[in-house]
Amino acid sequence: MSDDYTPPKVWTWDAPSGGAFANINRPVAGATHEATLPVGAHPFQLYSLATPNGQKVSIMFEELLAAGVTEAEYDAWFIDISKGDQFGSDFVDINPNSKIPALMDRSSDTPVRVFESGAILVYLAEKFGMFLPSSGAARAECMSWLMWQMGSAPFLGGGFGHFYHYAPVKIEYAINRYAMEAKRLFDVANRRLADSRFLAGEDYTIADIATYTWIGNFMRGEAYNDAATFLSCHEYEHVQRWVAEIDPRPGVLRGRLVNNRKGLIERHNAADFDTLPPEVLNRTVKGF
Repeated sequence: MSDDYTPPKVWTWDAPSGGAFANINRPVAGATHEATLPVGAHPFQLYSLATPNGQKVSIMFEELLAAGVTEAEYDAWFIDISKGDQFGSDFVDINPNSKIPALMDRSSDTPVRVFESGAILVYLAEKFGMFLPSSGAARAECMSWLMWQMGSAPFLGGGFGHFYHYAPVKIEYAINRYAMEAKRLFDVANRRLADSRFLAGEDYTIADIATYTWIGNFMRGEAYNDAATFLSCHEYEHVQRWVAEIDPRPGVLRGRLVNNRKGLIERHNAADFDTLPPEVLNRTVKGF
């Protein structure tokens, strides 16, 4: 890779570009192999991994269960994206985009597939009438912040995270470009949270769940090694306050451990968490 690279008139996929996930990245969609997904006993079947996007949905399920919504019981199955599980035929049938998380709702005679983390959050919030205002300005505010997060995540992950942490070479322009955007996004949240307890107002909503899984990792210093130092995350005091308030919520503590190599690879009932050491369940150790 050189500084004087000139793009060809027509791009062709001649060879993997290198870096993390180069062995599975490709410019076409669809399944690469036949693979049957397991199905557990509960109405909801989640196929996921404990990335920020995956944790959105497991946190949502655990928050619903913590609130007493027993109908939200679910099975969570581990999808290893480093091995290409997301390109298995059954998974692609649920999510044609081959990204985690993917959800099947089998609570009715006709199963419903839902993909994209934001869509799953809205689906579950509407189904159970929680964590999303039902109408009016409050709903509009919540949906606006949710869509802000969905649009922002690629800049934090595929942009900053990729070029700062995963790329096979360090490109100053790319790192500066996405560091600037990451800090701008943190400032958007910081300004909002200076005036509001949560993103959509005084109530905790799916907008907070979605945003917390990404920004919380940065603020706690758990994203991309030393990214918190590089981006001076300590400067965002209102975001830090917000993260500290959400961190100890029981549903959040449990949700972040689901489909997690350092927590529960699979989750099938609440008793599964009893198998974990207290220091893991209470997250007094870093690195998840």
